Amino acid sequence: MRICVCTVVHHPEDARILHRQIRALLDAGHEVTYIAPFRACNVTPWRDVSPVDVPRATGRRRVAALRAARRALAEHAGYADVILLHDPELVVSLPREALDRTVVWDVHEDTAAALTAKEWVPGPVRPLLRPAVRRLERRGERRLKLLLAEEGYRARFRGDHPVVPNTTYVSDLPPGPPDDRRAVYVGNLSAARGALDMIEMARLLAPDGITVELIGSADPDVRPALRDAQRTGVLRWYGFVPNDRALRIAEGAMAGLALLHDEPNYRHSMPTKVVEYMSRGVPVITTPNPPAVDIVEPAGCGLVVPFGDPAAAADAVRRLRDDPELRNRLGERGYAAARARFHWPVHAERFVAQLEAWAGRSTAVVPDPALSPEPLAEPLTESLPEPPARPLAGPLPEPMPEPMPEAVPDY
Repeated sequence: MRICVCTVVHHPEDARILHRQIRALLDAGHEVTYIAPFRACNVTPWRDVSPVDVPRATGRRRVAALRAARRALAEHAGYADVILLHDPELVVSLPREALDRTVVWDVHEDTAAALTAKEWVPGPVRPLLRPAVRRLERRGERRLKLLLAEEGYRARFRGDHPVVPNTTYVSDLPPGPPDDRRAVYVGNLSAARGALDMIEMARLLAPDGITVELIGSADPDVRPALRDAQRTGVLRWYGFVPNDRALRIAEGAMAGLALLHDEPNYRHSMPTKVVEYMSRGVPVITTPNPPAVDIVEPAGCGLVVPFGDPAAAADAVRRLRDDPELRNRLGERGYAAARARFHWPVHAERFVAQLEAWAGRSTAVVPDPALSPEPLAEPLTESLPEPPARPLAGPLPEPMPEPMPEAVPDY
């Protein structure tokens, strides 16, 4: 099967697109053409894919990228069995050549809710975005096949669409115990994701000798604060690091941070970073967004702190530092829950089978894996494998003191 994967918004090394879906397709023996902003993100494509470079769509600068993507899709649609789109904008800019192919839209998030929180969207326009995006989604549902990243997204659509959740690779071998020196964050940094809260938390923890490490690109409005904190030694900011290497950095930390704010886009989305921390045996510190609590509390693998409360987050980190038995127990339970419920290869099988079925290459689709088995342990939460295929060579990166490249918006 030949698959043409396209994004102009996401980083070419996006964990869901590249490290999960494309890897799963390649491992199943399929051919992949990957249309993405490689040069703009300074990324060398995998040798196993056929890369097509396009500009990157950022903020209000999207027209050139969409035109380039449209041309690329027109050129490569003719030999594709499936076209897999990852950006809503691409849904309304499909070339004529793609319309007689099997086109799949992978719905990553609640686009309407996310756009209303973006600084680059003019305030007067924001109230108009939700109905406009919902119309786009209905149009896409009529014309395309849909994959959903969350069960919670079903309510936005009329049909019954398959869900391919954002899980992760979980090693067969349990990770080592957490240390007592580091708290880490993996993911895009923005105010809504708690970037400023983590900076303040790092200031509170610095006198205790605890290092806060932030791994990810950042939105423009929080970059100055991050640079200042990096310059003064308050924290370490690595900038963008490919997902597999980012998780290698995170492994062994005593706390994985998920201090998301109470935003509409986070109320129905499973926080992938929580599952990634669990897979590496890192105790979780999260705010009380329902999807995070629904994972962390039954597994007994972390602590819940109030929204927008850096002092409470700092206290939770200190508690883990001072109680090695607690942090070891939380890490072990998190790993066990991740291995039982969130191991990506289980979902990869269903993802590949679904595309094969839509392309007419198979007649059956793997049934949904159970996502909610019995709890593995009594809850401990309190208020207050990596696959060897296609590893990225080289040592772990050092924190980057210079200005970071512009963040890749994920809506």
